Amino acid sequence: MNEIILNVEGMMCGGCEKRIENALGEVKAIKNVKANHEDGTVKIESKKEVDMNIIKEKIENLGFKVK
Repeated sequence: MNEIILNVEGMMCGGCEKRIENALGEVKAIKNVKANHEDGTVKIESKKEVDMNIIKEKIENLGFKVK
């Protein structure tokens, strides 16, 4: 199991967390996503390697910034 923790700017509430979780949940290799607006992180668990460009693009298309 691979684990990735990203710092993401712009999340303000639980709704922001849900938007990111839902968008990344569409990626087949990703098993679990937990966004936290309070500390600005997104924790991703995947079954195999995931293309970071896809993850970054999905988050940034929602209007957030991956640091």
